[in-house]
Amino acid sequence: MTLPDLDPLWLTLRLAGLVTLILLVIGTPLAWWLATTRWRIKSVAEAITALPLVLPPTVLGFYFLVFLSPNSTLGGLWFSATGSNLTFSFAGLVFCSVIYSLPFTVQPLQATFETLGRGYWETAATLRASPLDAFLTVISPLAARGYLTAIVLTFAHTIGEFGVVLMVGGNIPGETKVISIAIYEHVETIRYAEAHLLSAGLLAFSFLVLLFVYVMNRRFPIHVG
Repeated sequence: MTLPDLDPLWLTLRLAGLVTLILLVIGTPLAWWLATTRWRIKSVAEAITALPLVLPPTVLGFYFLVFLSPNSTLGGLWFSATGSNLTFSFAGLVFCSVIYSLPFTVQPLQATFETLGRGYWETAATLRASPLDAFLTVISPLAARGYLTAIVLTFAHTIGEFGVVLMVGGNIPGETKVISIAIYEHVETIRYAEAHLLSAGLLAFSFLVLLFVYVMNRRFPIHVG
């Protein structure tokens, strides 16, 4: 691998790691609520959560550009606080990637929580455990493999992003140029050897991730998707 490709690699790992961490924090309560609620709006919430799975990345990227622009409420508040734009920035990439990878965290966790049911939770409550204590000491350890699947899928999906990243982040070295964008740039400039090296690395990585998830699901059934 040539030295110029190390920056996109490091930036991609930073982005995927940060997005995975954020999604574990916000995806856990959302997945628990979806797994346990009986409200009629559950189907609506599930559909909204799964939207990034079916929407073309260009559609998401377009609305992110509108939603994060300096003329929007969120973009304007961010500009007032930091003096910089959310679009074409690493912070903007993190925000968009969290939305784009949301179903890859929520769905494995929701399936795991549904499999466990409320029995463990209610038993802990009868022993006077607080809701937070019951979740952290009883539910979370039992859902460990669901968490592992969610972490692996979220990290891998974030690494492979292209359309949304290109539209919202562009191709700024050291700021928004991740591996998928670097491959695209190598192809455009007819540097096929570098493009092949990065592509083969991502291909091998994706295969190993899927192999790991299928092996885990076969031994400990966890339904995803």
